[in-house]
Order: sequence, then structure tokens, then C-alpha cells
Amino acid sequence: MAHIDYFFSTMSPFTYLAGTRLEEIAARHGATLSYKPMDILALFTRTGGTAPKDRHDNRKAYRMQELKRQSVKAGLAMNFAPMFFPVNTAPSSYAIIAAQKAGGGDVSALVHGFTRAVWAEERNIAEDEVIRDVMTRAGLDPAIADRGMMMAADTYMANLEEAVSRGVFGAPFYICDDDERFWGQDRLDDLDLHLAGKL
Repeated sequence: MAHIDYFFSTMSPFTYLAGTRLEEIAARHGATLSYKPMDILALFTRTGGTAPKDRHDNRKAYRMQELKRQSVKAGLAMNFAPMFFPVNTAPSSYAIIAAQKAGGGDVSALVHGFTRAVWAEERNIAEDEVIRDVMTRAGLDPAIADRGMMMAADTYMANLEEAVSRGVFGAPFYICDDDERFWGQDRLDDLDLHLAGKL
């Protein structure tokens, strides 16, 4: 059975634009998933990247065009200048890590709920009230995040170190158990073909 490690950031617009396609692909191929939220700004610093606000105007303009195109392709509503971006992603990431460890809920819905909150709902995912609401909507007990906070904080830091050591430099980033890597939601079709043995 194939396995995919999914490195992402809860404030990444391209993680939002991935929607639930990864989960659909994994289900089609019987693959398992591990969700690995990480500090994307720290990752950029560690791997030669640049935070969006510090990029050249040419890059900013292209990014905006790409977000508009990709949101249409994905059929997802999107605010291209969200009120709460950038945002502290640690609290939402801790919630995802704790939920995954606890089991029994829809982690995919949680991930998409947080990214949708940033990019379509003008909500601050660093706020406890928002985190609890998104967890509840995903069928998870919000108390999970409180109980697992210390463990989740350690895992969040470890996810960054693992990402750097395994060649990750952006989000979303998918690594198969044969070390085949795919960067960006626009590479999900390639991941699908790879799992089918066609690429």
C-alpha cells in the first residue's frame, strides 16, 4: 500500500486551492496519508525562498494572476487580499497534529476548513474561537487541541526539520514512500499518474 507524506501550511493559498483532491487520489489508489503542517516562512528562510511580501513586484504580479486562474480551475471562492494573511499558523497546526494523533475525525476537512477560513471567510485562524469552530465543523472535539498542545508543538517543529531534510521547499508538497516528490497543487495529476504506475 502506497503512503504519502503531505507537507503544507494552513495559510498557504495553494494548499487551499488543492481542496480535497489529494484525499480523492489517495482513496482511489488505496494510499495512506500523513498530514505534516509546518512553518512555511521558516521553511522559506531555511531553503532559499522568500516570503510573499518580500518578493519582487514581478513575482507578486504573477502570483496574483496564478491565484485567480487556479481558483477558477478549482471552483473555489477566494479573497485575493485576505484580512488575516500572513497569520500565525502554529495554533491551527497544533490542532491538526493533535486531531491526527487522536483519530476519529476528518483531518482533511480540518485542513481545508483552516485554509478556507483564511482565503474565503476572512477569519483569523490564530484565534481560539475560530480553531474550535473549524474543529467542530470537521466533527472533532475542540478539547483535543488543548490536551495535545505540548506534543503538537514538538511535532510542529519536527515537521519543519523533516521537511528540510527531505527536500521540501514550498507548500503543498507531497512525498511518496518511494521518495518521489511533487510540489504544488498543480502537480496532483502527476501524483495520481505516479500512483497508477504511469509516471
